[in-house]
Order: sequence, then structure tokens, then C-alpha cells
Amino acid sequence: MQPPLALRRTEWLGDEHITADYTLLERELQRDNPDLAARTRFLRPAPAHLLRLTDDPSVLQETLQVIVNDAHGNDTANFLFVPVNNGGASSDGTHWSLLLVDRREPEGIVAYHYDSFRKPSHGAAARQLAVRLGARLETARITQQRNHYECGVFVVDATRTLVGRLAEGQRPDDQPLHLDNLVADRRALRDRLSGRPHSQRRTR
Repeated sequence: MQPPLALRRTEWLGDEHITADYTLLERELQRDNPDLAARTRFLRPAPAHLLRLTDDPSVLQETLQVIVNDAHGNDTANFLFVPVNNGGASSDGTHWSLLLVDRREPEGIVAYHYDSFRKPSHGAAARQLAVRLGARLETARITQQRNHYECGVFVVDATRTLVGRLAEGQRPDDQPLHLDNLVADRRALRDRLSGRPHSQRRTR
């Protein structure tokens, strides 16, 4: 069990919050849907940031292999959830968004970008990551945040909602899995990170 992690009422999410919630979600999916879990990867912020910013081809290749390969060295990753931060190599970021990367067709990998506060600079960071992942970038709709601090909550809640829809058999085949009615539930996230039970609310 991971130790409880505090999250204040208007605190921006850091790497540690997204890492902690992705770890919880990964365990839940392994328990509830091991087949989908075996084909899904939840990138933590640190390797996602490294993928976007590294100029070393060997580091890029090694990082990708660690992400997509299973314990036997086989590429079994159909879906990647990638948190995108717009920070630079020597500057802190100011925004989180999400890529859902559909790798089922190796010759036609698509990265769907969910951004709760759309700006050109956010799209640029997503495009950089999509290129590194060999994917074509497409925009998916998501509810737009009404304050300056909830972008990270939208990322983890969008991830959980999309995982639920994948588990139900939905796939982004003809169009993205849009999240027009997503509600960012900070209280539920705080409960998860603190270890308190909370009935997770999913909306479409």
C-alpha cells in the first residue's frame, strides 16, 4: 500500500499526485479487468516528460521499450495514458493535459488529446509527445475548466472515465471518445489519495 498523500483544496497537482492515482487505478484495473490491464499502460509524469524532452535516440528507444513491452519483452500495449506537462527542461510547467494513445494499428497510431484549457502552447507539448510516440495527433473534446488549478484533476478523472469506457468495450474507432460532460471531482481524488473510501462518479 502506498502512503496517504495530502491534496489541499486549490492545490495544483504535482507529479506525485498523478503518479499516486495512476498507481491506484493500475491496481484496480489489474483486479477488475486483467485482460485490459495487460494491454494498457499508465505513464507516470517523469517518463512522459523525459520522452518529450530527450534528444538522445538511445534514451528514447529504451524508454519506449520499457513502457510498451511486457515482462517477456513483447510489445503488448494497445492503449497508453500519457499525462502531458508544458514545462521545459529547466522550467516548471503550468498546465496538465492528457493523451490517450491508441496503438492497436501499428501503422496508424493515434494520440487523442484531451485539454481542459486549450491554448496553442498546450497543443505544442502534446504534438511533441505524439511525435515521439509515432502517433498522429487528434483533438478530443473535454469539459473546459472554470478555474486555474483543476487541470491535473481533469487529467486523472478523464483517465478513469476513459478506462471505464474501454472496459465497457467502447473504442475510438470512428471518432474519439469525447468527454463533453466530464466533472472533475477533487473531493473523490482527495479521498483516494488519503485512503478514504469514496464512490467514484463517472460521467460521459
